Amino acid sequence: MAATNINRVVITGNLTRDPELRSTPNGTSVCKLRIACNTRRRDPGTGNWVDKPNYFDVTVWGAQGENCAQYLQKGRAVAIDGRLEWREWVDQNGNKRQAIDIIADSVQFLGSRDGADSVSRFEPQDGIPADTSDFEDAPVGVGNATDDIPF
Repeated sequence: MAATNINRVVITGNLTRDPELRSTPNGTSVCKLRIACNTRRRDPGTGNWVDKPNYFDVTVWGAQGENCAQYLQKGRAVAIDGRLEWREWVDQNGNKRQAIDIIADSVQFLGSRDGADSVSRFEPQDGIPADTSDFEDAPVGVGNATDDIPF
């Protein structure tokens, strides 16, 4: 029996450029987005928290892609739910190239349409990662050893 694979991506970030809308030869709309999503890391030299941007290419098909092209613009915050797709090609110089894209199943427009930075950008309020010191480890061995396992 083959194992079931899971290929799911959920990401929030900001567009790094305006959407690019094209059509396939059969007329299907396809929109290309580029998303920046920051990862917070502690700088070993200073001890301060800094943002490291990660960039992702996103493909949105059909009417949803047309809506992205019409209503989104550079800087706008979005939430993407989709899957990863690996592709390979040969460039003009004959070199093999590879890329991993996100194929969007849904795109949610976040923030405001007017581009107000204070509303549409994802940035930490205080520059400090979430404090998890109030979470306690679950005790080991709690419960009855004869409890039925539901699977």
